[in-house]
Amino acid sequence: MSVPPSIDLNGKVAVVTGGGGVLCGYMAKALAKRGAKVAILDLRAENAEKVANEITAEGGQALGVAANVLEYASLEAAEKQIGDTFGPCDILINGAGGNHPKGTTSKEYLFKEDLKEQVDGITTFFDLDPEGVGFVFNLNFLGTLLPTQVFSRKMAEKDGGIVVNVSSMNAFTPLTKIPAYSGAKAAISNFTQWLAVHMSKVGIRVNAIAPGFFLTDQNRALLTNEDGSLTPRGETIISHTPMGRFGDPEDLLGTLLWLVDDKASGFVNGTTIPVDGAFSAFSGV
Repeated sequence: MSVPPSIDLNGKVAVVTGGGGVLCGYMAKALAKRGAKVAILDLRAENAEKVANEITAEGGQALGVAANVLEYASLEAAEKQIGDTFGPCDILINGAGGNHPKGTTSKEYLFKEDLKEQVDGITTFFDLDPEGVGFVFNLNFLGTLLPTQVFSRKMAEKDGGIVVNVSSMNAFTPLTKIPAYSGAKAAISNFTQWLAVHMSKVGIRVNAIAPGFFLTDQNRALLTNEDGSLTPRGETIISHTPMGRFGDPEDLLGTLLWLVDDKASGFVNGTTIPVDGAFSAFSGV
C-alpha cells in the first residue's frame, strides 16, 4: 500500500487570480510554502505585489501581476509575463469574484406594501439593475472562464495540470438578498463539472472549493459591527453554522493543497467541496 506523502509542489508554477484578497492571498502563500512558484494576479497591482513581497520575504518565489480577469488581452499579457519569469502554468486557482449592490435586494422577502410605491434606499426584486446583475455574473463566471482559457492551453499541450475554482455555499442553497451572486456561484459549480469532463482526455483535473462564511474586506461590514459584535445577518449566519463560528483562512488550505496534488487526489475530478462548518448541511432545525 502506498500512502501519499506530504504535499510537495517544487517545480510547479501556480497562478492565483484574485490573489491580492484575504482568502486567495492565504492560498497563494500556502502554495509557495509547499515549493510552488506563485504568480499573484489582481486588478490592483499594489495588492498583488504586497502578497508577492510577503512570500519572497519568507524565502518563497512569487510574482505580483496586475490583470483584469474580464479582459482577454490583459490575461494574455499576464500569461506571457509569468511564462517568461517562471514558465508555463501547472496550477490555476480561479479566485477572482465578488458581489455588487445593484444585484442585491434590500429585504429578505417581498411584501405587498413594497409594491405600492418606490422608497429611497429600498431595492426590491423588481428594482434589480440588469447591468448590476450582469456585472456579478461576468465577474464570477467569465472571470473564471477567461483565465482558464488563457492558462490551461499549455496544460493541455503538455502533461496536464490542475484547475481549482472558487464556488460558494450559495451554490448549494441560495442566500436571501443576493440572487445574482448565488446564481453566479451555482454557475461556477456547474462549469466545474462541465470542464472536468471536457478536459479529462488531456490530463487536466478541475475541482472547486465552496467556502462558507469567512470574514473578508467585502463582507466584514455586513456581518460585524464596529465594536466587533455581530449584525443581525451575522447572527443568523452563525446560528445556522453548526460549528458556531466564521471560518479562518487557514481552514481552506488543507482542502486546497489536497486538490492540487496528483498523488493525494489524482482520482478526484469534477467535485465542489464545501468548507463551511456544516452550513450547507444544516436544515435550520
